[in-house]
Formats: sequence, C-alpha cells, structure tokens
Amino acid sequence: MSAEESLDKAEDLLARLEAARARLESTDDPDAAIEVLEARAELAKEIEAGLQRARRSAEADAAGA
Repeated sequence: MSAEESLDKAEDLLARLEAARARLESTDDPDAAIEVLEARAELAKEIEAGLQRARRSAEADAAGA
C-alpha cells in the first residue's frame, strides 16, 4: 500500500471517528454512549495503524529516491 493510499484510508477512518463523535453527542442513553466510545477506541487504533503504515511507506519511498 502506498503512502497516499494509507493516508486516504486514515482520512476515511478519521471521518468515521467524527461521525461516531456526533452520535455520542446526540445520545443520552448510557449504554449507547458506551457502545459509541468502544467503536471510537477501535477506530482510533485503526487510524494509528494506518498512520504508522503511511509513515513507513513514506520513509521507504524517501530512502529509495
């Protein structure tokens, strides 16, 4: 996966994270809030992994240039 593809995926995940934030703000149900927070935690992990992949890919591209 190229650095640009990794960044595109990270941006998609960030949009999903923002959507989860909006859902969290719109609920008063504690169980639903916990569910959204758990989903946000998973998305944050995916974003971090995507950023790490992008960084490694960019470094590899720079080393090869």
